Formats: sequence, structure tokens, C-alpha cells
Amino acid sequence: MHRCLVGVGPCINHVDSPLLSITLNLFVTSYFLLGRHSGPPPPRSALIPTHHLAMVRSKFKDEHPFDKRKAEAERIRQKYSDRIPVICEKVEKSDIPTIDKKKYLVPADLTVGQFVYVIRKRIKLSPEKAIFIFVDDILPPTAALMSAIYEEHKDEDGFLYIMYASENTFGELGFEELSE
Repeated sequence: MHRCLVGVGPCINHVDSPLLSITLNLFVTSYFLLGRHSGPPPPRSALIPTHHLAMVRSKFKDEHPFDKRKAEAERIRQKYSDRIPVICEKVEKSDIPTIDKKKYLVPADLTVGQFVYVIRKRIKLSPEKAIFIFVDDILPPTAALMSAIYEEHKDEDGFLYIMYASENTFGELGFEELSE
């Protein structure tokens, strides 16, 4: 048995749910960032892996061939050089509403937090409900500029793929208590 990252209780060694692993990562990271633990935060490699999301394929990619996607992204970037082509889709098993359109031309100077606000408005999400967005299996910082996220995480077709989900997607969790 391993010690928990936050130093209390048993550690969950293997997480089968991609969304659960992300939620646990958020908890551990915020636990340290909010100062509820003394000492340095754990390294990113110590966090529970979110590689499960890589299995979530974009429906947009399935519906449109690579060559057409690439040509469209190039055309958009040439015509609107100050905009970022974004595909925004809901994580399939999430209980959050589905967004009405997938393609967005986002101003380069927009922050991730401002883009999340746009998503919240488009899906008419009430203020008390949480929403998480993911780019390449990571939760981008809300203060990061979309242009920086685009440069670091754009797909080979030229689009930036963003998935969104709610924390209420897990249903009932059946963890067994681990003993030392």
C-alpha cells in the first residue's frame, strides 16, 4: 500500500474512471495550492494519471476526414490570423448539457477562464454547477491565454480540441478500503 499524496488515509493505486482520475488530480493539486498542506506540492508525475481521456476521441474527427479538417483550419488561420480555430465537445458520458455548436473562432487574447464562461452561457449551465475543460488530457490554467494553449496543444490538423465535463458524471463509486 502507498501513502496518499496528501498524507492522509490510503492511496488509490488504480483508477478506472478517466473523469474520476482528473477529479482526484484537481483535489490533490488544489489541496496543496490552497495551503491545506505544508511543504511543496507533489510533482506532476506523482498525480494520478489522466491518460484515460486519450481514449475519448473527438466526434468531429470521426465525422470529418483529416485532409478536410486541415484545409479548413489553414483557411481559417490565413483569413483570421488573430483567431484560434477551436473544436469544443462534451465528454460523452458526462451529464452536462451538449453544446449547440462545436466550432469556434476564439480571439487569441481570450483567457481559458473567459472561454469557459462562453461555454457555460452556450449550454445554459446554472452557476452552482461545475464545469471542467480538458485539452490533451490536462486541465489548462484559467488565466492562460488561448493562444498559448493553442501553440502548445494544437492538433496536427490545426484545430485545438477542447473537451468539457461536469463533476457529476461519475455516479456511485465503489472503492474498497485499503489496509496497511
